[in-house]
Amino acid sequence: MDRAQLPLNALRAFEAAARHLNFTRAAIELCVSQGAVSQQVAQLEASLGIKLFRRLPRGLALTDEGLALVPVLGDSFDRIGATLDRYADGRLREVLTVGAVGTFAAGWLLRRLGRFAETHPQIDLRLMTNNNRVDLAGEGLDYAIRFGDGAWHGLHAEPIMPAPLSPLCAPAVAAKLHSPQALAGETLLRSYRADEWPRWFEVAGVATPPLRGPVFDSSMPMVAAAIAGLGVALAPPSMFFDDLVAERLVQPFLIQVDIGSYWLTRLMSRHETPAMRHFADWISDEVETDAGPRSG
Repeated sequence: MDRAQLPLNALRAFEAAARHLNFTRAAIELCVSQGAVSQQVAQLEASLGIKLFRRLPRGLALTDEGLALVPVLGDSFDRIGATLDRYADGRLREVLTVGAVGTFAAGWLLRRLGRFAETHPQIDLRLMTNNNRVDLAGEGLDYAIRFGDGAWHGLHAEPIMPAPLSPLCAPAVAAKLHSPQALAGETLLRSYRADEWPRWFEVAGVATPPLRGPVFDSSMPMVAAAIAGLGVALAPPSMFFDDLVAERLVQPFLIQVDIGSYWLTRLMSRHETPAMRHFADWISDEVETDAGPRSG
C-alpha cells in the first residue's frame, strides 16, 4: 500500500478497538461515535482484504491477522507520540540518556543538574545509575560516566576528574586511628576491586593486614556502612564532601592512592549529537569552576 494512501484514522480506530476489544470504549477514547469506529475498522478490513476481528455476541476477538498488526501499530503510535512530545514550547527537545556510576551521580552530578536544566532547557536528560558495569549499546545510552583508567575497548573516553581514594570512617572509629598501622585492628570495608586496599597500604608504607571485611559493589553503601560505624571504607573523599563537612564522616589520614578517574565515555561508533556535546562541555565547565579559587 502506498504510504500516501495509508488510512491513518482507520488504523487508529483499529488500534484502540484492539486494546479495548470493544468499539464503544474505543469510541469514547477517540471522542467519536461507536458507529464511526465500526465503520473505520470495516473500511480497513475491506482495504486490506482480511478480517481483523471476529464479532462475538458480547464483544470482539482478534483474528491472527489482527494480533499480528496490533503490536506494530502500538509501537508506531507510541514513537510518533514521543517524537511530537519533543516539540515543546515551539521548539524541538533533544533526548539525552546518560548512565552514571552511582557514587559520581550522588556525590557530584545531582546537585548540579539544576544548572544544566537552566542553561539547556531544550535537552530532556534521562539519568540512569549503575555500579560501573554498563552496556552502552544494550542500555541505549548516549554517554556513560565511569570510574577507571579510561581504557575501555570500543569506547571514546574523555577525562572528567581524578578520584583518589583515602580511608573514610565514623568519628568514633577515627578517634582510635593514630597511625595507618592502627587500621589492622579495624574492619576494612572493601569494593569489588580487590587491589585497592593493598595499593593504599603500599603508598602508606605499611604492610597490608588480612582483609576480611564485607565486599560492596558500590562506594555508596560501603561508605554508608562506614558512617554507621561498621568499619573503614576506602573511597574518594571528593564524592562525600557533604558527609565530611557535616562530620558524619572523617578522613583520618591525608594519604591517598590514585586508582583511577571518572570518565565520560561513549561508543566510538556513536555519532556525537549537539545534546551530547552540550553535556560534555557543561561537565567540563563545572569541573573547571570547582577547580577555581575558593574563598575561605
